[in-house]
Amino acid sequence: MIDRKLVRLIGGLLALTCVIMISSCGQTRTARKLRASKADSLIFDIGTHKDYDRMIAVTDSFEKVGDISPLNADRWRGAAYYHKGQYQKSEECYHSALEHEIKDDNDHVSYIKVARRLSELLLVRGDFEGSMRIAVPAVKKMQERGFGSDIDYAILLNNIGCCQINLGRDEEAKESFLIARGHYANRWQTDTTGRGFQEAVIGTVYTSMAYINTRRYAESIYWIDRTEMLLNKYREKHDARLEYFDEYQGRIEIMRAVALQGLGKPAEAAEAYRAFWETEYSKTPRGHINANDYLVAAERYAEAAYNYRYLDKMIEEVGLKPSLDNIQLYMLPKYHANAESGRLDSARVVGAKILDLLDSAIVAHKNSTTAELATIYDTNGKKSEIARQQADMARQRLIAGAVAMVLILTFFVIYTLHKRKSTHKLAAAHQKLQEAYDKLEETTAAKERIESELRIARDIQQSMVPSVFPNREGLDLFGAMKPAKAVGGDLFGYLLEGDSLYFCLGDVSGKGIPASLFMAQANRLFRTFATQQMMPAEILTRMNAALTEDNEQGMFVTMFIGLVDLKTGHLDFCNAGHNPPVILPEGKFVDVLPNAPIGLWPGLEYEGESIESIKGCPLFLYSDGLNEAENKAQEQFGDDHLLDLLSNTKFQNARQAVEVMEDEVEKFRDGAEPNDDLTMLGISIK
Repeated sequence: MIDRKLVRLIGGLLALTCVIMISSCGQTRTARKLRASKADSLIFDIGTHKDYDRMIAVTDSFEKVGDISPLNADRWRGAAYYHKGQYQKSEECYHSALEHEIKDDNDHVSYIKVARRLSELLLVRGDFEGSMRIAVPAVKKMQERGFGSDIDYAILLNNIGCCQINLGRDEEAKESFLIARGHYANRWQTDTTGRGFQEAVIGTVYTSMAYINTRRYAESIYWIDRTEMLLNKYREKHDARLEYFDEYQGRIEIMRAVALQGLGKPAEAAEAYRAFWETEYSKTPRGHINANDYLVAAERYAEAAYNYRYLDKMIEEVGLKPSLDNIQLYMLPKYHANAESGRLDSARVVGAKILDLLDSAIVAHKNSTTAELATIYDTNGKKSEIARQQADMARQRLIAGAVAMVLILTFFVIYTLHKRKSTHKLAAAHQKLQEAYDKLEETTAAKERIESELRIARDIQQSMVPSVFPNREGLDLFGAMKPAKAVGGDLFGYLLEGDSLYFCLGDVSGKGIPASLFMAQANRLFRTFATQQMMPAEILTRMNAALTEDNEQGMFVTMFIGLVDLKTGHLDFCNAGHNPPVILPEGKFVDVLPNAPIGLWPGLEYEGESIESIKGCPLFLYSDGLNEAENKAQEQFGDDHLLDLLSNTKFQNARQAVEVMEDEVEKFRDGAEPNDDLTMLGISIK
């Protein structure tokens, strides 16, 4: 019979061996993560120096020794081939990356980056179904794992929305764009750099072009305006690239000109085109070629033909090769512009050049395809060699692991024989503890999910109201909105078109998520109709017609809309059941007609009013979260208190007026919870 002391000694030695091996494994995993991080940094640094052949070679080496995973290696190879212009090979690597198993967080990050780039490649190429097959599972994986940055979500959802638009799935696209916009907002609100705004500008350009390409010009106007707003926010960042603004401002004006031309507004389209010519970008070869999007849409073929004189220079600057795609994108439109403008000699010259280029392009396409296929086969050979080396290493690890497992199993057999009874009791206690933990975890996860969704909804809603206000001499405008709950139903907005300033402030019935959704509809409709330069009464009539459709919940909006001529100060306005604004310095309410709120009764015709001039007479608009704010004794702030403060306080500007009133309401509540959303807007024309 084995001596008990000897058994305990053997058990102790085996336990110590186990602890050492486990600790060693943990240290090995940590070391592997550090090596992977260093490998990624080195590969990225090589890429920044544009040495893409070396980038591929170093990636192969790191994969052979196991410092980076096969998924991550395919990601880096795909990026290198993309920058080399070998797009077929790049897609091959990206597709291969997505076929690998995701084994750790680093793999998950690489998977998301690959899905972002591949879905964008397929989107630009016009393979909308293929792009969605990549992007949709990537978003689902991020949601399931709770892993992924806001910018990952934003770009993938924006790609999905663009595909949905092109596939005729408009409502789904709107939802995708709305969620993407919330993630963009999260990114720039948590990032001290301007990178978030820059990425958002690129995303909204894609969205604008998707609407333009599908001839949904009214919707494109909204996204073009949003692109310009984001560009202006990026302009305020300390690390913003100055050369970025001029080019994108030029692209914005051309998109706007194309959209307005499509809406049958040639005069406004021509005005946007003139604004384009005020940019430095318009004087570059790329700017001249970009301008032709509008010139062809406006059938100004002679000017388009003139601009195509810069095509060769642009091709030289960008480094475009005579490929079939480039012939279709640039040479055929050049031929079409010359032919339509009656320049038949020039058209014949371009036609002859197309024939010459076609021969070269076909040969180049065949050679490129052959070279890329050879690279694919070569890479497959490399992968086989890598797999063989990794298999040898795995066998060595297996032998060492087997010896360790024998020792560990021996220890656990001895330990189990002596501790069976206590183990059963411990297992039962552990089961109860696990069940309690699972319930707690489930409740906590549900609460966190709801809080996260509300936070995203709040950010989306806040992004829909202005945070940047016009910097124009003679105009002082500022507004703010504070929801009573996580999200609310108040709204305000403005649209500055030349010397015409549209502004609005509204209050949706109810609070919370339903009110915020109705608010989003009202905000979108206001901007859409204001862009079409309608009078305030007509805007409210059109909004009422739209919001009464399928309004089974009986929700409605009280709203005040104004239109000011900044030169004369003339104000046209219409009030739909909202609190009358206060006009200063008189400190009295503006007399308004009792129009009904919008959204309740179809077929109403709203009646507008006007004031000859409000120059030197600031307006103060507000929701009833101001005058009906309550303290702990349920006493209201009141109209008299409101007028008294506005009349007897000297405000330097609109911002100060809004902030002072916010402070006064906070003092009046004296710790009481807000009973309604609070929104204010100040306007002064000097």
